[in-house]
Amino acid sequence: MLGFPKGWLSNMHRARCGLWRSSGSRRLAAIALIFLAAGCAAPGSRTPAAYTAFPATAHVTAQLSNTAAPTSTPTVGSVAATTSQGATVAKLSLSPESPLPSPAATVQPGPASPTPTPSATLVPTPDGVIRTAHVPILMYHYISVPPDPSDKIRVGLSVPPDVFESHLKYMSENGYHSITLDDLYFALTQGRPLPDKPVILTFDDGYEDAYTNAYPLLKKYHMTGTFFIITDFQDQARPGYMTWPQVEEMAAGGERFGSHTRNHADLRGRSIAYLVWQALGGKEEIQGHLGYHPRWICYPSGDYDSETIAVYKSANYWGGLTTEQGATHSTDGLFELTRVRVDGTYSAQALGWLLNAKW
Repeated sequence: MLGFPKGWLSNMHRARCGLWRSSGSRRLAAIALIFLAAGCAAPGSRTPAAYTAFPATAHVTAQLSNTAAPTSTPTVGSVAATTSQGATVAKLSLSPESPLPSPAATVQPGPASPTPTPSATLVPTPDGVIRTAHVPILMYHYISVPPDPSDKIRVGLSVPPDVFESHLKYMSENGYHSITLDDLYFALTQGRPLPDKPVILTFDDGYEDAYTNAYPLLKKYHMTGTFFIITDFQDQARPGYMTWPQVEEMAAGGERFGSHTRNHADLRGRSIAYLVWQALGGKEEIQGHLGYHPRWICYPSGDYDSETIAVYKSANYWGGLTTEQGATHSTDGLFELTRVRVDGTYSAQALGWLLNAKW
């Protein structure tokens, strides 16, 4: 088992992607380090345009187990190696994170503090107080009319644009304020105030109608959404999904983006090397195009386990979103945030009931 200094994943992945530009002994040393320290997960089809260096001073521990991996994905063993920055990846035993002995508190409504600019990449330090906050995180997928009414899966994931607009209008007229996941993070970990009736709008999968239908309506009602994209789909220009230029335009317009992994894979029971490949691949693609480290992972189909959480924590993500129903969040559950699934059959009044439900 390995003890991972925070940021080691970025260092390992950066070394792997850069070794082909090295030569001679430097290339051999890089290859040896990567095979020793990470089992050399398969590199992606595209080298990201930008990388972020993380200091090796902070340390994150997590509970991991050696999980059997597919034969095509190497597993990680116990090694001792040193990165080019001098950070040691040693043969250590991981232990669960010790909970902070702190009083409980509830986040009180108040004027919202501005969220720091997306250029900050390291996880901010919590103040040690365990807090809870009732903030509905709405979960949307398609914002369009299903082309085939008999496709029950597509119908269940779709909200027609006129229904979506009725939702935004209801929230706007009834005093709801759209906030970001970053705002929720700072409220829970540092006690920053939130506005009255906060709500978070999330959109899974990165469908093209997020750009053509959702984005114009969000601008019309002065609301902000967080879109979780599958980065390999943007790289492949897959039909039906947003393109990188569309993502970049939306980001410039104030929308936020998080990772939905590289290829929408089930993250349960995977090797550490595979999870590293997913965490860093999605992170660095988004960072290369948008200029900031995505802070949030949305688990595809809600599938994840403790090893998934541990790897994304080590990669400096701030938290994770599930598909579990609920709207009350706590400081010690940032990687298992619950959401409120929105159905295309929900009227504005039905949405109001969901927003006010105490769950």
